[in-house]
Amino acid sequence: MDNFSEQLVKKNETSAEKSRRIMLLVLGILLTIALAILSFLQLDRPAMAFMGMLLAVAAGYGTYFIVQGTYVEYEYTFTNGELDIAKIIAKKKRTELLSTDVRSFTAFGKYKDDMEETDDMTVVIASDNIASHEYYADFQHEEYGITRLIFVPDEKTLSNIRRALPQKLKVQLAKESEDQI
Repeated sequence: MDNFSEQLVKKNETSAEKSRRIMLLVLGILLTIALAILSFLQLDRPAMAFMGMLLAVAAGYGTYFIVQGTYVEYEYTFTNGELDIAKIIAKKKRTELLSTDVRSFTAFGKYKDDMEETDDMTVVIASDNIASHEYYADFQHEEYGITRLIFVPDEKTLSNIRRALPQKLKVQLAKESEDQI
């Protein structure tokens, strides 16, 4: 029987990120309007007016493209012990972040902000920015070296991950659960 789960996690924006997007949008609109006005002022020179309108259209499209790029989601796919993480930008562009075998995890559990990270560790954050339900997984990755993944698996994904963990981590998690009771 195959163990499979798929999960989509929308990244919640901080107020700084929202402010940055609004500022980019306002500046882009102002630049587009300014270029359009300048091109209309050049109507006596058709070539300059045409160039100004092309620049205004390019600025408008660039603004749209940049603002759309601020909408981020993460997709977790678990298949028979293999965990794949992808980043989806503006529901259009998909980038594979990493793929790992859960059986290679050296540490796994609830993530806490005070957890120590070494200088040679690559941290991959594929979270919704809500710290209360984040998990971490440490493992050796062929491309990134020592890696810590910070993510927010749902119950089905979490259950599949727990089943595929190495025995040593299963025992450790069971012990931690008993200590919390």
